[in-house]
Amino acid sequence: MKVLYICSELYPFLKTGGLADVSAGLPPALHALGCDVRLLLPAFPAFTENVQATRAVADLANAPAPWGKAPSLPAATVSLGTLPGVKCPAYLLDAPELFSRPGNPYLGPDGKDWSDNAQRFAALGWAGACLGQGLDPQWVPDVIHCNDWHAGLTPAYVHAFRATGCPTPATVFTIHNLAYQGLFSHHEFSQWGLPDEYFGIHGLEFFGHASFMKSALQFSDRITTVSPTYAREILTEPHGFGLDGLLRERTHVVSGILNGVDYQIWNPGTDPLLLQKYDVNRLAGKTTAKQALQNSMGLQSRPDALIFGVVSRLTEQKGLHLLPQVLADVVAMGGQVALLGEGDAWLVETFIEAAARYPGQVGVRIGYDEAAAHNVLAGSDVVLVPSAFEPCGLTQLYGLRYGTLPLVRRVGGLADTVVDCTPENRAAGTATGFVFDALTASDLRSAMHRAFNLFKTPEWKVIQRRGMRLQFDWIAAARHYGALYESAHRSLSLTRVAPKGD
Repeated sequence: MKVLYICSELYPFLKTGGLADVSAGLPPALHALGCDVRLLLPAFPAFTENVQATRAVADLANAPAPWGKAPSLPAATVSLGTLPGVKCPAYLLDAPELFSRPGNPYLGPDGKDWSDNAQRFAALGWAGACLGQGLDPQWVPDVIHCNDWHAGLTPAYVHAFRATGCPTPATVFTIHNLAYQGLFSHHEFSQWGLPDEYFGIHGLEFFGHASFMKSALQFSDRITTVSPTYAREILTEPHGFGLDGLLRERTHVVSGILNGVDYQIWNPGTDPLLLQKYDVNRLAGKTTAKQALQNSMGLQSRPDALIFGVVSRLTEQKGLHLLPQVLADVVAMGGQVALLGEGDAWLVETFIEAAARYPGQVGVRIGYDEAAAHNVLAGSDVVLVPSAFEPCGLTQLYGLRYGTLPLVRRVGGLADTVVDCTPENRAAGTATGFVFDALTASDLRSAMHRAFNLFKTPEWKVIQRRGMRLQFDWIAAARHYGALYESAHRSLSLTRVAPKGD
């Protein structure tokens, strides 16, 4: 099975969130199971500075559109190369006018979306669809796996090729976060080269705008998301962000596959970013990690303090607007908070003020640093993930492996991966963390109180070790994706289909 995997981020070269970790973990796991996987990436500087052994593939200007018009693009070529440490070859979409920019791949220096994001990621979708049509005659995919809205036009382009009678690959689209939809003015649609009938209620139109996310949901052969619970949640109005109706119409092709963890990176027994390694049988190193964290975050050096760690974007989606409301209780009970993240300005300011209000008990570092993230997870006793919604979440999975009990809200992948420390679950030997339901400071506070009470008992280490032994590896996820690819490929009709209209 030949799989083209389209994404915009890839750890360790470019990372703004969990998508980069998924893109680094799933393709090599698929490769290990026998899939012939190639990546397609925008030629951001982080990739072009590292790519090796490139081979020119094609000029996109020469890629025809059988329906009569192609996207309006600046000079754009596709080349094939390798990236250090990445097992799968990578196609790079090289369009300097679109991608040769420093910093964040989506935002300008002013923190706002690049004004030409629609054109940038339409180009990515077009390149993916053209590779599906033999742009590289040496390798034509059986399946195109698209990730998040950045690749959302690919299924529409593939469908347009299919509608003209062209044989096409099957398309699979993974929703990593439905809240980010790639919405643009309907005036930009004409620049994307799709047939006119692809704009409309049964196409890309979304409340007067053109939506990359809706494109993918409307035209993909299969839709996945990153946990079983989130796959059910997005069918409902509270979690569907206006697309739940469409998803309910297509529920027969929607499935949830839980993300995995790359334990070669996230493993306290081998982690090069930790001062002292430790594992499930040697926990003394975690005490060292705790002391190091307290020193680095300006916290009082108290071994008996229960440290709540946060590694997150600072947004209300992550539920972190609740944390300032409970800090007084945490400090009063002898706890500490170590927070690493960046995000909404008002939350950043709130946490900086909290660190000044509770010196030695609340430590805050604004920004993101991979080494600091590993050390917060290793040195904390509890990792907080109180999200309003969470498609999968990786932080709680990292916390489990590092012996840092997750405290999470019962949503999405958090509900699928953390078993609450209720008396019943503790007695059954299944408890791994703390789970609360309502998105309120009161419910969060109650869960934190339960953590304080358990921390005083010998049972803490029993639960800690249980979590460290759990396996959420990418091979299990890859098997599910492999079966999905086979199903989509088998069921794909290569006969002419009519495009969807109004």
